[in-house]
Amino acid sequence: MDNLTHTLVGAALGEAGLKRRSALAMPTLLIGANLPDLDAVAYLWGDLAAFEWRRGWTHGVLAWLVLPLLLAAVMVGAARIAERRGWRPPIPVRPRELLLLSCVGVWSHPFFDWLNTYGVRLLMPFSREWFYGDALFIVDPWLLLMLGGGVVLARRAARRGGAHPARPARVAVALAAAYVGLNVVGSRVAKSTVEAATPGAERVLAGPVMLDPFRRELVVQEGGAYRLGAFGLLPGRGWALDGPAIPLHGDGSAARLARESREGSAFLRWARFPYFLPEGGEVTISDARYHGPRGSWASVTVPLVPPGGGAET
Repeated sequence: MDNLTHTLVGAALGEAGLKRRSALAMPTLLIGANLPDLDAVAYLWGDLAAFEWRRGWTHGVLAWLVLPLLLAAVMVGAARIAERRGWRPPIPVRPRELLLLSCVGVWSHPFFDWLNTYGVRLLMPFSREWFYGDALFIVDPWLLLMLGGGVVLARRAARRGGAHPARPARVAVALAAAYVGLNVVGSRVAKSTVEAATPGAERVLAGPVMLDPFRRELVVQEGGAYRLGAFGLLPGRGWALDGPAIPLHGDGSAARLARESREGSAFLRWARFPYFLPEGGEVTISDARYHGPRGSWASVTVPLVPPGGGAET
């Protein structure tokens, strides 16, 4: 998910009552909810490095143990330094609570990343396998509205001295949880329905659509090509594979050379529905998950220059 969503998850949990468990509870939740994205520094070395490193080490099971410990230690240390300089928090600094809140914040991050089609390597560093929830678009306006609304209303109630200032945030968290659960179920229903009706399908993706939680975009691998379509979750909307067919073009010397290149092998470790477009002296490898009218935004172009010096196609 986008970092605004991660931040609002931490903020909503804090406003729902967790911020009262210790001094520095809210910053711990906010930082923890974003901390696994430390690996975004990979973008400094380009998109290829990002494909290789993003949503890996800092999102996997080892990080689930290490990051909360580091965050809690930093927050407790910062609190002690501030207290020696005269800071007097309204509630005590409770190290155990800060560790618990660090876990909640950090662990929320890979869960929400798992919910979209990009995926997350949950078992890193022990396995590079990607896991996908295929339930929410990477920026979900409805989820942002629920969580953001709950945070704003809870803070407004607190300023006005309401009897139950945490209630709006608790309602928002409950609604968000129900929304996430329904979207997970919706994607599973769409995928299983298409698989049952398409005996020749090797793989099926039923991915979310921005702004429309009742629709899924389909990618079906069948007979050496990907077939695209849409699935309506509401009664009467139906589904169809009426989009363009995308040949995989995975055979041949050009595709083989592209696979064996550093760029191609790194991209293919991330790609889920790859296809190859040989043209001239190069091959573009794209991912059908993100195919649009102008092709897929997720792609890498590999120049083919064999030892003889001429381009091979």
